[in-house]
Amino acid sequence: MPKLTDSERDAFLAERGVLMRIAVVRADGSPLVTPIWFIHEDDAIYFTPREKSEWFRCLRRDPRVALCIDEQPLPYRKVLIEGQAELVFETGNDDAWRDQYRRIAERYVDREGAEAYVQNTIDQPRGLYRVLLGDAEVTTWRMPVEGEDSMGIWHDRYYVPGTSF
Repeated sequence: MPKLTDSERDAFLAERGVLMRIAVVRADGSPLVTPIWFIHEDDAIYFTPREKSEWFRCLRRDPRVALCIDEQPLPYRKVLIEGQAELVFETGNDDAWRDQYRRIAERYVDREGAEAYVQNTIDQPRGLYRVLLGDAEVTTWRMPVEGEDSMGIWHDRYYVPGTSF
């Protein structure tokens, strides 16, 4: 499977409307996966859980995360990240990073809608987390594009011995 170059990865992570799914660990060890908005800046993925969300409580107890950022249409680009989420700003400090919050919202709705969203949720305390890509395990891939060989694209572990391409 072809991997994304760093520039392809960064361009994909900057595209509007692409959701991220974050997996966290509950106290009982079970997984919790939540689709959320994010932004890629300064070689990190930033996201903002509300104080009352279950996944924020999970992160406070255990910062291990798995992030899945992908798309439905071809070429099925995928960015998978496993690492530690770092709390950059605790709740109550929202004003310190409100512009970044606006930028996150503007990736998903127009500027007017983003401002309305910020104002409509301004009284809901949030934290700001990030996962530094340089400190995480990052895996990328996509389906072959025109001109690339489409046979034998999966890792060898997916094929039974003797498979011919």
